[in-house]
Amino acid sequence: MKKNQSKEDYLEAVLLLSEQLEDVHQIEVARKLGVSQPAVLKALKLLKGDGYIQTDGLHIYLTESGKSYAETIYHRHCTIRRFLALHGVNEEDADADACEMEHIVSAATFSAMENFVNKNKQ
Repeated sequence: MKKNQSKEDYLEAVLLLSEQLEDVHQIEVARKLGVSQPAVLKALKLLKGDGYIQTDGLHIYLTESGKSYAETIYHRHCTIRRFLALHGVNEEDADADACEMEHIVSAATFSAMENFVNKNKQ
Protein backbone atom coordinates (compact mmCIF):
# COMPACT_ATOMS: atom_id res chain seq x y z
CA MET A 1 0.00 0.00 0.00
CA LYS A 2 1.28 3.45 -0.89
CA LYS A 3 1.90 5.58 2.19
CA ASN A 4 -0.24 8.41 0.82
CA GLN A 5 -3.33 6.23 0.43
CA SER A 6 -5.11 7.55 3.52
CA LYS A 7 -4.34 11.17 2.62
CA GLU A 8 -5.56 10.59 -0.92
CA ASP A 9 -8.75 8.90 0.27
CA TYR A 10 -9.57 11.89 2.49
CA LEU A 11 -8.86 14.39 -0.29
CA GLU A 12 -11.00 12.42 -2.73
CA ALA A 13 -13.83 12.23 -0.18
CA VAL A 14 -13.74 15.99 0.45
CA LEU A 15 -13.72 16.65 -3.29
CA LEU A 16 -16.74 14.42 -3.96
CA LEU A 17 -18.65 15.78 -0.97
CA SER A 18 -17.93 19.37 -2.00
CA GLU A 19 -19.53 18.63 -5.37
CA GLN A 20 -22.68 17.35 -3.64
CA LEU A 21 -22.98 19.65 -0.63
CA GLU A 22 -22.78 23.39 -0.10
CA ASP A 23 -20.62 22.86 2.99
CA VAL A 24 -18.48 19.85 3.93
CA HIS A 25 -18.29 18.88 7.61
CA GLN A 26 -16.24 16.28 9.47
CA ILE A 27 -19.31 14.09 10.01
CA GLU A 28 -19.93 13.73 6.26
CA VAL A 29 -16.30 12.78 5.67
CA ALA A 30 -16.48 10.24 8.51
CA ARG A 31 -19.65 8.70 7.08
CA LYS A 32 -18.30 8.59 3.52
CA LEU A 33 -15.09 6.85 4.58
CA GLY A 34 -16.61 4.74 7.37
CA VAL A 35 -14.26 6.12 10.01
CA SER A 36 -14.65 7.90 13.34
CA GLN A 37 -14.76 11.67 13.69
CA PRO A 38 -11.51 11.65 15.73
CA ALA A 39 -9.83 9.85 12.81
CA VAL A 40 -11.14 12.55 10.46
CA LEU A 41 -9.88 15.30 12.78
CA LYS A 42 -6.41 13.74 12.85
CA ALA A 43 -6.33 13.40 9.06
CA LEU A 44 -7.56 16.97 8.57
CA LYS A 45 -4.75 18.30 10.75
CA LEU A 46 -2.24 16.53 8.50
CA LEU A 47 -3.93 17.74 5.32
CA LYS A 48 -4.04 21.28 6.67
CA GLY A 49 -0.35 21.06 7.54
CA ASP A 50 0.38 19.94 3.97
CA GLY A 51 -1.57 22.91 2.62
CA TYR A 52 -4.30 20.80 0.98
CA ILE A 53 -7.27 22.03 3.04
CA GLN A 54 -8.46 24.94 5.12
CA THR A 55 -11.07 24.86 7.84
CA ASP A 56 -13.03 27.50 9.71
CA GLY A 57 -13.81 25.23 12.65
CA LEU A 58 -16.98 23.82 11.06
CA HIS A 59 -16.40 23.60 7.33
CA ILE A 60 -13.69 21.94 5.24
CA TYR A 61 -12.40 23.61 2.07
CA LEU A 62 -9.89 22.31 -0.45
CA THR A 63 -7.08 24.71 -1.31
CA GLU A 64 -6.12 25.07 -4.96
CA SER A 65 -3.32 22.52 -4.53
CA GLY A 66 -5.64 20.23 -2.57
CA LYS A 67 -8.31 20.43 -5.24
CA SER A 68 -5.78 19.75 -8.00
CA TYR A 69 -4.36 16.73 -6.12
CA ALA A 70 -7.86 15.40 -5.34
CA GLU A 71 -8.96 15.78 -8.96
CA THR A 72 -5.88 13.85 -10.10
CA ILE A 73 -6.67 11.03 -7.68
CA TYR A 74 -10.31 10.94 -8.74
CA HIS A 75 -9.33 10.91 -12.43
CA ARG A 76 -7.10 7.90 -11.73
CA HIS A 77 -9.97 6.19 -9.90
CA CYS A 78 -12.47 6.78 -12.73
CA THR A 79 -10.01 5.71 -15.42
CA ILE A 80 -9.04 2.50 -13.62
CA ARG A 81 -12.70 1.71 -12.86
CA ARG A 82 -13.58 2.18 -16.54
CA PHE A 83 -10.57 0.09 -17.64
CA LEU A 84 -11.71 -2.78 -15.40
CA ALA A 85 -15.32 -2.47 -16.59
CA LEU A 86 -14.15 -2.64 -20.21
CA HIS A 87 -12.49 -5.92 -19.30
CA GLY A 88 -15.73 -7.39 -17.95
CA VAL A 89 -15.38 -6.65 -14.24
CA ASN A 90 -18.75 -5.92 -12.62
CA GLU A 91 -19.40 -2.34 -11.51
CA GLU A 92 -19.15 -2.98 -7.76
CA ASP A 93 -15.86 -4.89 -7.98
CA ALA A 94 -14.42 -2.44 -10.51
CA ASP A 95 -15.14 0.47 -8.16
CA ALA A 96 -13.72 -1.31 -5.10
CA ASP A 97 -10.61 -2.43 -6.97
CA ALA A 98 -10.08 1.02 -8.49
CA CYS A 99 -10.16 2.43 -4.95
CA GLU A 100 -7.13 0.32 -4.08
CA MET A 101 -5.32 0.42 -7.41
CA GLU A 102 -5.43 4.21 -7.82
CA HIS A 103 -2.81 4.49 -5.07
CA ILE A 104 -0.34 1.86 -6.21
CA VAL A 105 -0.37 1.62 -9.99
CA SER A 106 2.75 3.04 -11.63
CA ALA A 107 2.62 6.05 -13.93
CA ALA A 108 3.51 3.84 -16.91
CA THR A 109 0.76 1.33 -16.15
CA PHE A 110 -1.78 4.08 -15.54
CA SER A 111 -0.83 5.72 -18.85
CA ALA A 112 -1.41 2.43 -20.67
CA MET A 113 -4.79 2.00 -18.95
CA GLU A 114 -5.75 5.58 -19.78
CA ASN A 115 -4.79 5.10 -23.45
CA PHE A 116 -6.88 1.92 -23.61
CA VAL A 117 -9.89 3.65 -22.04
CA ASN A 118 -9.56 6.64 -24.38
CA LYS A 119 -9.39 4.36 -27.43
CA ASN A 120 -12.45 2.42 -26.28
CA LYS A 121 -14.83 5.24 -25.36
CA GLN A 122 -18.41 4.29 -26.05
